[in-house]
Amino acid sequence: MSILGNKKVFIFDMDGTIYLGSIVFDFAVKFINRLRENGRRVIFFTNNSSHNGEFYMEKLTRMGFSPARDEIMTSGDVTIGYLKRYRQGKKVYLLGNSELRADFIASGIELAGDDGEDADIVVAAFDTELTYEKLTAACRAIDRGAEFLSTHPDYRCPTEDGFIPDSGAICAAITAATGKEPRYFGKPYEATVNYVEEKTGAERSDVCIFGDRLYTDIAFGIKHGITATLVMTGETTEEDLAAAAPEHRPDVVLPSLKEAEIEVFGDNN
Repeated sequence: MSILGNKKVFIFDMDGTIYLGSIVFDFAVKFINRLRENGRRVIFFTNNSSHNGEFYMEKLTRMGFSPARDEIMTSGDVTIGYLKRYRQGKKVYLLGNSELRADFIASGIELAGDDGEDADIVVAAFDTELTYEKLTAACRAIDRGAEFLSTHPDYRCPTEDGFIPDSGAICAAITAATGKEPRYFGKPYEATVNYVEEKTGAERSDVCIFGDRLYTDIAFGIKHGITATLVMTGETTEEDLAAAAPEHRPDVVLPSLKEAEIEVFGDNN
């Protein structure tokens, strides 16, 4: 039996793994539906914090994945969970879109003023509404001693028209100006593994992750004892795979999730 055949929890990266931009991979819909029918737990996890869970609920439903709300997790969710547990009462200056800001407020996290002068913590996310004024306020708050956190480390977000700068790129600019590195959440970090364990109750040996990115999706699995399967439908090329560091080398490499169905069930019915 394939090492994927006995897994109980299946984590799926989204963009590049189950769809690419607005292009849905029909074989991914079929595979995920079959997993549910066979009693397996499905999790959709994205590092992309430019949108919240409600956005992905609507998007995945429209694409035909029929998600339940508790199947969707984001790096923003992990960051909020950490702040609520370990940074109660701290004011946060957030570099993030309006959807993420709404989630922070709804979770009871107090946001700092627009100038960031009262911030205890700066959280940098994938902010497609970023302005120079917001970037400046974040840098000045960190320079004054605010803790520097980030939802996820991705430098680039793939789209149908090419990549756009992601959270890691925004953080790189802040680091260049302040000399301070952030603490990252999302994949591949421990806080995300803890979040998944808390939500699913699963042992790590019973979990596998499918993704298209070596330094987040695959590293997430390799670092934490979760079976890591790379699909070649997104960012990673054959050249990238050949040059990958040991901690970024997947347990399984497949052309797509179509082949994953064969690995799990032994057929592609």
